[in-house]
Amino acid sequence: MEITKDTIIGDILDMAPSTAPFFLEMGMHCLGCPASRGESIEQACAVHGVSADELVEKLNAHISQ
Repeated sequence: MEITKDTIIGDILDMAPSTAPFFLEMGMHCLGCPASRGESIEQACAVHGVSADELVEKLNAHISQ
């Protein structure tokens, strides 16, 4: 699976729970919340003021290892 800005956070966490620290690092501390799990990467990054492209790159690099 390749992660894009449109990928839903809950889907990423279900597929690769080891990605959780990347979300925590950006300030998204409510990973268990149904609202946050239903957001896309782009939506979450907009709320938290971080680069969606940068996070997507980090996540894809991590899951490709």
